[in-house]
Amino acid sequence: MFVKLRGEPYLLWRAVDEHGVELDVLVQKRRDKAAAKRFLRRMLRSNPVPRKIVTDQLRSYPAAKADIPELAHVKHVFVKAAARVNNRAENSHQPTRRREHQMLGFRDAPRTQAFLLRFGPIRQHFVLPRHRMNAKRHRAILKERLATWHDWTVPATADRVI
Repeated sequence: MFVKLRGEPYLLWRAVDEHGVELDVLVQKRRDKAAAKRFLRRMLRSNPVPRKIVTDQLRSYPAAKADIPELAHVKHVFVKAAARVNNRAENSHQPTRRREHQMLGFRDAPRTQAFLLRFGPIRQHFVLPRHRMNAKRHRAILKERLATWHDWTVPATADRVI
C-alpha cells in the first residue's frame, strides 16, 4: 500500500495473519530487495516463522526470502492483484485509509510508523467479527472489551470522585 507523506510516495508494508490480525507495520521509501528483507527480518523478530507467505507478484519478495535462512522451507504463494478483486489483502488496508483521511493525511515517516504501530492493536481490540454473532452477544463482548480498556487506560486516582 502506498501512502503519500508531504507529497512523496512511501510504501506501507503490513504483515497480516490468516485471521486478519495485523502483526507488523513498516513505512519505507523503497520497494526493493533490501526493503523486503528488512521487513521480513523485522516480522520474524516478533513473530514465529510462518507456514506460508502470501504476497503480490513483486520479484523482491522471493529474492529477499532466499537470503533469509529461517524462510528457506516456507511456502510462498503469489496473489494477482486486479481491479475489483475482493480479497483480504486489499480490504485490510481500508481502516488505515479511513484513519489517514480523518487525520487529513500523514505528515512524516517516523510519526506515521509510530501511529500505525499503536493504531493496529487498539483497533483490533474493538473490532469484532460482527457477522458471526447476534446483537446481544456483540453488545456483551464489546462491553467487556470497553471495561478492559478502561481498566488499562484510566489511572487509579481518576476513579475517585473529588
